[in-house]
Amino acid sequence: MESGYVLNFSDRTFGEFVEEVAGADIHSERYRIQGTSKANKVRAFWKLESDYLVGKLLLALVDYAGSLDTIPFEGDEALEKRTREIATRLLAGGPSLGDLKDQAKNFNAGHLAEQIRRLEASVETDPSLAIGTAKELIETCCKTILAERGKPVIGTPDVSTLTKATLKELKLVPEGIAEAARGGDVMKRLLSNLGTIGNGLAELRGLYGTGHGKHGSVTGLSARHAKLAVGAAATLTVFLFETHKETR
Repeated sequence: MESGYVLNFSDRTFGEFVEEVAGADIHSERYRIQGTSKANKVRAFWKLESDYLVGKLLLALVDYAGSLDTIPFEGDEALEKRTREIATRLLAGGPSLGDLKDQAKNFNAGHLAEQIRRLEASVETDPSLAIGTAKELIETCCKTILAERGKPVIGTPDVSTLTKATLKELKLVPEGIAEAARGGDVMKRLLSNLGTIGNGLAELRGLYGTGHGKHGSVTGLSARHAKLAVGAAATLTVFLFETHKETR
């Protein structure tokens, strides 16, 4: 990328490519800190974004490069192998939120998409922000579903109230499982536990997440705790969105 170009991309096609792969506007001011060429924007992306997002974009670029009908240079095969290994290591450092991104597209939920981007970007670099955003993700999911079902939220209910209302609307409450149903007792326990995810994240956010001032000597949680919070929130929201889509 010494010349400033990235493969055979134009400004337009490169912007579309990064948006599709990483959900980021590569031409925004955020990525111009090292210059305005496509190559410098990529370097800024590598510097600013999480390991997971960088690995995802890097792997997509390698795959795209392999699809081009170009004459290979000496050492290309070894370079591709090394680059794929680096991208794979980076991808191992963060959560996969592909299913959740699909739901954001299905519901044309711009705010949800922004929360997903924030989760990917912060889970490694800012665990407190990731934990706070994970709780907000559940709130956004519940409000979106309830609004689409003609039951918009009034006031500012907490995440526990929102989750309970959504589970009830989707008929995912334990009482909806017949006693004689095969595996009914297991399903009842699972459904009961669903409602506690939001509560747990709210408590965790209060202790370690963003949104409340802390004592100056408080030590935050690590990335592995943030991954747990993000993974739990993503699993719940995807399940709720899919149930909503199948039953509305």
